[in-house]
Amino acid sequence: MFTTRPEIIGTFGAAASTHWLASQSAMRILELGGNAFDAAFCAGMVLQLVEPHLNGPGGDVPIIFHDASSGSTHVICGQAPFPAAATIEAYRNLGIDLVPATGLLAATVPGAFDAWMQMLRDQGTMRFGDLMKVPIRYAKKGYPIVKGATDVIASVEPLLREHWHASAEIYLPNGAVPIPGTLFKNKRLAKTWKRLVAEAEAASSDRAEQIEAARNAFYKGFIAEEIDRFCREETAIDQTGRENGAFLRGDDMATWRAGYEKPVTYEYHGHTVCKCGPWSQGPTLLQNLAVLKGIDIAGMDPLGPDFVHTVAEVIKLGFADREMFYGDPNFVDVPMDTLLSDAYAERRRALIGPDASLDFRPGEIEGHGWAFDYAAAVARQPKPGDALSKSGGGEPTVGVGGFKAKLHAKDTCHIDVVDKHGNMVSATPSGGWLQSSPTIPTLGFCLGSRGQMAWLDETSPSALGPNRRPRTTLTPSFVLRDGKPYMAFGTPGGDQQDQWQLIMLLRHIHHGMNLQEAIDAPSFHTEHQPSSFFPRHASPGRLMAEGRFSQDTFDILKSKGHDLVVGEDWSEGRLSAVSWDDGIVKAGANPRGMQGYAVGR
Repeated sequence: MFTTRPEIIGTFGAAASTHWLASQSAMRILELGGNAFDAAFCAGMVLQLVEPHLNGPGGDVPIIFHDASSGSTHVICGQAPFPAAATIEAYRNLGIDLVPATGLLAATVPGAFDAWMQMLRDQGTMRFGDLMKVPIRYAKKGYPIVKGATDVIASVEPLLREHWHASAEIYLPNGAVPIPGTLFKNKRLAKTWKRLVAEAEAASSDRAEQIEAARNAFYKGFIAEEIDRFCREETAIDQTGRENGAFLRGDDMATWRAGYEKPVTYEYHGHTVCKCGPWSQGPTLLQNLAVLKGIDIAGMDPLGPDFVHTVAEVIKLGFADREMFYGDPNFVDVPMDTLLSDAYAERRRALIGPDASLDFRPGEIEGHGWAFDYAAAVARQPKPGDALSKSGGGEPTVGVGGFKAKLHAKDTCHIDVVDKHGNMVSATPSGGWLQSSPTIPTLGFCLGSRGQMAWLDETSPSALGPNRRPRTTLTPSFVLRDGKPYMAFGTPGGDQQDQWQLIMLLRHIHHGMNLQEAIDAPSFHTEHQPSSFFPRHASPGRLMAEGRFSQDTFDILKSKGHDLVVGEDWSEGRLSAVSWDDGIVKAGANPRGMQGYAVGR
């Protein structure tokens, strides 16, 4: 099969991500003697800078990693919770029935920094200050800004000029939208990072103590103090059309830390697939595998209509269950054992028919679920031209009318790293997008808007509430093969993340595609499910597919009742992956958008 670039094969290490500078920065750290955890940390900090429309220091990150020395796989939850003052009643008192995706009301505690730092402290080997040299240099001296970022900046230029002045000062240098490929700087962020390093190094000469000092400076020190001041004193226009403040306070930051969790797993044809818990959408991929286990996927043409139809119909069922049952397991009882059981999968499998379903079909589990109004979600479909407005953009991928109408063809970031020892990291940083919240002037970054993913309905398992994690779409993946650590992979893409990852994994397992082949192959996704992003809409039967499928495949899918939208040839996903097999490392990265890259040797 044709591939856009070779699958990287070596023995020393490899990194693959959504931006070439992040991949190369990770590889540099491996070359300097760091391990996969050091390398992933550095790449994560670089991504916050070079993809500011897709993630930032005020955002979130879930991480799945495998520690070769202990043979164990862990999740670090960098999805932080709502502030203590964020109650459903508080939003209703503002006349709000859907959490706006922009402004300050959707801000949760910034979770990314502490998650990265926890991993670095416990698994890494290098010093915080040494690893920050690369991102600080890019922030101070400049990096080539990508077209995706300049397109986003252009789309919200009026908002920045009229309302978010601190953002305009950074993202409209010399008073104009940057030109793609020109050097772009964020000296305010460089100053923030340099102060973090300085405070860490002044606190101690011990590596671990320096990391703890930096965490305290972020969550209890000068960064938390400035975020607290900003949230108390400032307001910002949002999608209500009004100026609103934030519920977030310094106390919310001081009392939170990222934590370790066991991954949720499922055994599939000799592979143990590991995902984050149901505070993410990750277990939908496992549910889909449970249903597909009883279907002859290997006997289907991976580019044919039977494969596309079957996988799309299974995905619809998994996402219906996500809406019905998933939420923060610290607050709700998510029936994960039942959802991944053979008996439940058999019942769900029986619903897959020869034609596309236009119905919302969650499962029934006694004592669980809620009365979700699918018809209301359908009625909330945006109209053409609504993708971004004067209030900003709450989701980088938001758009209507097919691929050509999308203002942002990509969203979020992803990084995978493997070293020669078999340590592996898969992380999906996101949030803190420049277009969704105003920049905090003295810090050089903005807060996140993950709160838009919670419902203002007490009966929902993903209801908004104090100290609860909003159910995130961020969902990295890790796979063991025959009980041995094998592959770390993932993609940006909002609700599409576990769709594109599933498709890639199936083609890799059942059809023998290598990492790059599985990434390059024509892909698709459904938008039948209620969106996780404002305005929480659904498009019954909508199936989006790249134009590289055959016309015969398109004709058959239409005959089955799919609301098929054929997009551009290279428009689905930003997948990357690394693998390790008895000392052989491999990597692949997405060519779509001409930005992602895999490196290794």
